[in-house]
Amino acid sequence: MAGTLILSTGSYLPEKVITNENLTQFSEEAKNMIGEKTGVYSRRNAAEDECTSDLAAKAGVRCIEKARFPLEEIEGIIVSTSSPDRIQPATAARVQYLMGARRAFAFDINSVCSGGTFGISLADSLIKSGKYKTILLIAAELYSRILNKNDFSTYPFFGDGAGAVLFRADNNVSRGVLHSCLMTDGSGNDIICVPGGGTMLPFEKMVSSKTAFFRMKGEKVFAFSVDKGPEIIRRVAAEAGISLHQVKCFVCHQANVNIIRRIAGIIGIPMENFFINLHRYGNTASASVLIALDEAISEGVVSEGDLVMTVSFGGGLSWGANLLKL
Repeated sequence: MAGTLILSTGSYLPEKVITNENLTQFSEEAKNMIGEKTGVYSRRNAAEDECTSDLAAKAGVRCIEKARFPLEEIEGIIVSTSSPDRIQPATAARVQYLMGARRAFAFDINSVCSGGTFGISLADSLIKSGKYKTILLIAAELYSRILNKNDFSTYPFFGDGAGAVLFRADNNVSRGVLHSCLMTDGSGNDIICVPGGGTMLPFEKMVSSKTAFFRMKGEKVFAFSVDKGPEIIRRVAAEAGISLHQVKCFVCHQANVNIIRRIAGIIGIPMENFFINLHRYGNTASASVLIALDEAISEGVVSEGDLVMTVSFGGGLSWGANLLKL
């Protein structure tokens, strides 16, 4: 059985920077709380003429160019997004078109903030099945279009962006994607959601346009993340037969620095071993892990031969982790 090598990573963040001070719809006291509460001090917002597929394609192109890999050899494109261009067709279809990867199949997955981690496991499984050799995973989110700008419980904490990873079959099974574990608890399906616009609450039955905005129950999300984060990290390490201290860098979903601090404390790993960029970009949902992974590699925080663990938790409720060897 082939291994799954990470050939390259890439990311795209829109140019427009929104700092906490720019959020004039909120009081000064409220704006000061944003950084204290979550560690977010700025975020990126897409331009008016950009949609999710645009962000995804730009991240994908950067990833491919970094590897100098021929587009015609990409066999599949997986796009993780919980803020798609449209209900249908798949956002991945337009991404394939924009990139010019004409020979690649393309489809979407949606596991909200866990999508990047779920996508790594899926790409790995497709390659290890022996049927495909090259898969491009992209996670792209444009939450500024699905948030109520006056809702302090959501709007200040999210940003737009996209990350990508190019996977290739490799004969060396001791590197690349070494192990994954994915979990879901559907009893929490309404804790993080967009209530309106689907078949459960179609547009014609919506009494207010606000039901089409993203919502989450913050305290429950925090408790869930602090509970499941350490659990999944320990499980992946145990199943892979490694010590947590062998992991050079933990790349967690960038939702809240206080969640990451709690996870680090529970598993007994210093915060220095956790890559953090949420202060610059906010919560980019499923894109956050792939953006952070790209930056950790680009900035030299991790390099070839290092063990990296990606960890996510999000809507569904869902959570998961991947053990990677660069």
